[in-house]
Amino acid sequence: MNDYLLRATAMQGKVRAFAVQSTTIVEELRRRHTTTPTATAALGRTVAAALMMGAMLKGEERITLQVKGDGPLGQIVVDANARGDVRGYVDNPHIEIPLNAIGKLDVAGAVGTDGFIYVIKDLGLKDPYRGNTPIISGELGEDFTYYFAKSEQTPSAVALGVLVDLDYTVKAAGGFIIQLLPGMEEDEIEGMEMMLSQLKPITTLLDEGATLEQILSSVLDDVVVQEQLPVQFRCRCSRERVEQTLVSLGKSELDAILQEDGNAEVICHFCNETYGFQGAQLQELIAKI
Repeated sequence: MNDYLLRATAMQGKVRAFAVQSTTIVEELRRRHTTTPTATAALGRTVAAALMMGAMLKGEERITLQVKGDGPLGQIVVDANARGDVRGYVDNPHIEIPLNAIGKLDVAGAVGTDGFIYVIKDLGLKDPYRGNTPIISGELGEDFTYYFAKSEQTPSAVALGVLVDLDYTVKAAGGFIIQLLPGMEEDEIEGMEMMLSQLKPITTLLDEGATLEQILSSVLDDVVVQEQLPVQFRCRCSRERVEQTLVSLGKSELDAILQEDGNAEVICHFCNETYGFQGAQLQELIAKI
């Protein structure tokens, strides 16, 4: 099945929920960045969070997530929009670290447990919204749960996962965010928490063939799907944008590149596409300036 996202309500409107299947997207990013399994898992979890948080926006609004921990992975950067487009990268995609104590990919060890999650929302205003909270576990699901509670004052349950096959390809990836709205009774919250504690990992469920609606319905009563949205990897880079970036360096800088190297090569962080400019093409850009 193609990647998609659900936006839903449940419990007679007292809960709002988002769920995403992002397997194809994470595999595309793995292929483009040649990430190791642990890097794939960390990037893929952040991608699922960004897609769902993007679905909380509207129109041309965008969101950028930056996970800056003290682990060997370095920074994770993912941005998404309200239309289901997402792209992302990690600073060090080729890290190799041992499995954790329970034999799982050590995402917390890769991300680190000291640092911050930064959330930047471009809402079309003069200045973007910026929020941040400390990393509390490095596993990312717990960290985004903490972000929603502290920065947006919204009690939430966040599950994020990536299942990597023996050949390093992505078998399943996705997540869900369940947010409590006013009106929830204490016994309803306790019942939901019990169901969440008994739920298999979301990637296990996806790998077994469960749909997002089935996953949400296994935790919540009266799930009503408000929207089903296709989601996809899409980078905003282009040769024209790269040309504009080179032109913005100025005539003297381009002259220096031409004299020293004879050509220029620009690689997009987000998609790893390479844009090459030979000497004659650089001279054309200099002439434009």
